[in-house]
Amino acid sequence: MIKMIATDIDGTILPYHGEFSQKTKDCVKKLNESGIKVILVTGRMHSSATPLAAQLGLNLPIISYQGGLIKDMDGKTLFQTELNSDIAKEIIQWGRKNNVHLNLYIDDKLYVEQDDEIIKYYIQGKFVDYTVCSFDDLEIKNVNKLLAIDIHDADRVTSWVDILKSKYPDLYIVKSTPYFCEIGSADAKKSIGVEFLCKMWGIDKSEVLAIGDQNNDIDLIQSGGVGIAMENGTPELKQVANYITDSVENDGFVKAVEKFVFSAV
Repeated sequence: MIKMIATDIDGTILPYHGEFSQKTKDCVKKLNESGIKVILVTGRMHSSATPLAAQLGLNLPIISYQGGLIKDMDGKTLFQTELNSDIAKEIIQWGRKNNVHLNLYIDDKLYVEQDDEIIKYYIQGKFVDYTVCSFDDLEIKNVNKLLAIDIHDADRVTSWVDILKSKYPDLYIVKSTPYFCEIGSADAKKSIGVEFLCKMWGIDKSEVLAIGDQNNDIDLIQSGGVGIAMENGTPELKQVANYITDSVENDGFVKAVEKFVFSAV
């Protein structure tokens, strides 16, 4: 019996730069009324995810920054891991040398060095503000993550993943969309966040349904007894999934819940 649903947000339960469908809202409401915990598990900032949780009527902890931060809806930190400050400084220099746009997240605040089309694209639908400044003017500590972005060249982003993984094998480095390269602590994984909440609530892995769409969701769907990939998901994710549901535009989340949760009740 499923007791918890751990779901990615963008591309899974929410269309990219879109809104929740009414079917999704109704489905989450039914899950809440059934006593099934719905947990948002995202690479987003915590402050970016909380408005979405509110839209869905959720009042449970949110796993943000790929698992690097877990806070409840009152803002209490349950779990946190940061990117090493010295390594963050090295990656900032690498970004400058190679003309890479970097988002820097410190204490759940977003900083960039250029106010360009990339950051304007990034913040669409994110409910966040950002500060433009030289990173040299900041104290580089309590770093939630770094995000390298190229909104035009997905192959370039793939090359960054390969380069940074080779240089920093102990970090968690992964593509979260074709255009985003996430850089975080080794303990900033969605699966670690799910395992933390399962332990806190006494929920077994077999009682978790986990669902996502990108390569940063591979360990997420493997953290559940039922691991589901969206039809719009990556080939790598689909390869390890127990089941492939419909696309986000066709309410694949809702269809997966109906198949594995409500039909089993």
